[in-house]
Amino acid sequence: MALAQALAPLVDLIYPPRCPSCGEGIAVQEGLCAPCWDELVVPGQPACALCQRPFGENAGPGTVCAPCLASPPRHDGIAAGTVYNDASRKLVLAFKHGRRIALAPMLARMAAARLPELEGEWLVVPVPLHRWRLWRRGFNQSALLAREIARLRGQSLLLDALVRRRQTPALGGLGRSARARVLAGAVAVPSRRQARLRGARIVLVDDVMTSGATTDACVGALKRAGAERVVIACFARVLDEALQQSKTPGVWPRAFA
Repeated sequence: MALAQALAPLVDLIYPPRCPSCGEGIAVQEGLCAPCWDELVVPGQPACALCQRPFGENAGPGTVCAPCLASPPRHDGIAAGTVYNDASRKLVLAFKHGRRIALAPMLARMAAARLPELEGEWLVVPVPLHRWRLWRRGFNQSALLAREIARLRGQSLLLDALVRRRQTPALGGLGRSARARVLAGAVAVPSRRQARLRGARIVLVDDVMTSGATTDACVGALKRAGAERVVIACFARVLDEALQQSKTPGVWPRAFA
């Protein structure tokens, strides 16, 4: 760390800091310019007691959203750093498909900041990639975020707690039951990790949570292995109502403020 700080001025001279979203010059290597920060939307309170979906101003403590009432989740909470919008999408694409893995610390900090206090020992576990997709991409973006979150929260990282046993097609356009069928049996806990997960409290890490089908398959596998609690942490979360958000950057519409 001391060496990195000592070399920082030289790095900045050779590679002037640029905003990873828009390319404008910034003061330090890690971070965004002020306009891009303003475009990110951070979920607020009040929120659903089970999934942290933002509510209107009149919702009281302990209120549960309609989706959770209709289908109670298996997880024990969701901590999303941002709501998925154009601004967070640019960062995710740069990180995952643009191979800008140096974004991992910043994205992880935003997700970690939304986690509740983790008392005692927790395991930080990434959503797995199938081995062929991992080979093609060269890295598991969720594992990079999990490593940073474990470091930030002082918890143990367990990279191989879950395995993707087969490749699955894209889930876009599929309904809830169809997604569940596609993912049935696709994610599992390897036998060598069964004992470690029994009674464990787990932070499950993903980069983007869309329908929740993938994380639900992971939570199911972890709970079947005996995990006591599973909290999901992600950088960005897709919420349909966010599509109706105010055009004012960084501001929730009244219904979701």
